Amino acid sequence: MSKPFNSPERASKISAPYKVLCVCLGNICRSPTAEVILQQQALRAGLDIQVDSAGTSNYHPNKTPDSRSQRHAQAHGYDLSHLRARQLQLADFQDFDLILAMDHDNYADILRLKAQADQVNAKVALMSAHDAIYPKQALPDPYYGGADGFERVIAQCESSSAAWVKYWQSQGIG
Repeated sequence: MSKPFNSPERASKISAPYKVLCVCLGNICRSPTAEVILQQQALRAGLDIQVDSAGTSNYHPNKTPDSRSQRHAQAHGYDLSHLRARQLQLADFQDFDLILAMDHDNYADILRLKAQADQVNAKVALMSAHDAIYPKQALPDPYYGGADGFERVIAQCESSSAAWVKYWQSQGIG
């Protein structure tokens, strides 16, 4: 039997924020940048969206984002300094509504982990799933490259975030 529309349990679910998790490999370059940019764009659009980030690996537990990511983000008005790396957990598939992979390899890793989860609420998609400028393209990992890679991350995260905001608005999400 379903809950009445105005029941307290149903009301809290309706008013809860839509929760999104951005995921890359190490959670120190791409996904923290995506987290902050997506959160800011959702807030500017007046959407009730809560954004977090994680990595498929546990290479940098509790570390701040890469200093180069922080520097490039700061130059564009984004502050990553408060973030700390963490690894994607099975519970995330229940706790989040949407998990956004930064590239195809992480997308596959996320789906493998999702298959192990007992309870699943989250849908999984590429960060660029709705992006007309970078359609379904991987967000390249800038870790071993130069400044242009970090700038590309910001540009693609801005473009993909705007596309997600537009999609959520069209779907009445947030």
